[in-house]
Amino acid sequence: MCIDYLCEIECSAVEDQGPLEYSTTTGTGTKIQSQWLEEVLQSQSKSLVPISLTFNPSQILHLNRLYVPSLKCTSFETLASHTWRLWIQSLCPPLSLKIKLLFSVNLRKRLTPKLPTGYYGNRFVLGCAETTVRELVGTNYPNIHHGVKLVQEAKAVLTEEYVRSMLDYLEERRVKPDLSMSFVISQWAKLGLENLDFGEGMPIDMGPLASEIYCIFLPLVGDLDGVRVTVSVLESVVEKLGCPQQL
Repeated sequence: MCIDYLCEIECSAVEDQGPLEYSTTTGTGTKIQSQWLEEVLQSQSKSLVPISLTFNPSQILHLNRLYVPSLKCTSFETLASHTWRLWIQSLCPPLSLKIKLLFSVNLRKRLTPKLPTGYYGNRFVLGCAETTVRELVGTNYPNIHHGVKLVQEAKAVLTEEYVRSMLDYLEERRVKPDLSMSFVISQWAKLGLENLDFGEGMPIDMGPLASEIYCIFLPLVGDLDGVRVTVSVLESVVEKLGCPQQL
């Protein structure tokens, strides 16, 4: 899920855009502290285990209502912020720690020219929301709107001019995103995977491999408005939630 994949996909899917020009860089390349998750887990003598959580339409609607009327947001923005906050909160890292949320943003229809008809590749870039633990979950900041606003601001930055500048930067530098201090969400819930037939019929279940910092939003087969979240959390959290572990 590296950001430089976009360069390779873009160059093969659309015609040459001319000489390299870049004026901006992305927060995903910011160098800050490293090995934070390992240090947090070692200090607590604990480890993370993958689980699967299902959010049905009524639960997602309930989350959305927490932000209205003061804030208008999408279901993804709500669920991304909610998952990020709970994941960070469960780890109890230092309140001064700077943390990031990286999430995939679909660019199939955002850039001109659009992807050609029949092209079944991907076109995405990583949005980056950055804050401190205190600002996201600390007791002095009870405003749950903060996480959603960060996600919205990270999306708003990704204009066509910004993305093309990023493409040129990546093509010249070949950098990869710095994942230290990060929680990464990949949005697969709206890709139409539940209707994809490789010759053996429609899928009956979806569950990619999980890792410590990666979270996947998957579609619910038979319920297009629901979302299945696969994420790794502390064993103590699994016990409290009563969640099935994903093997």
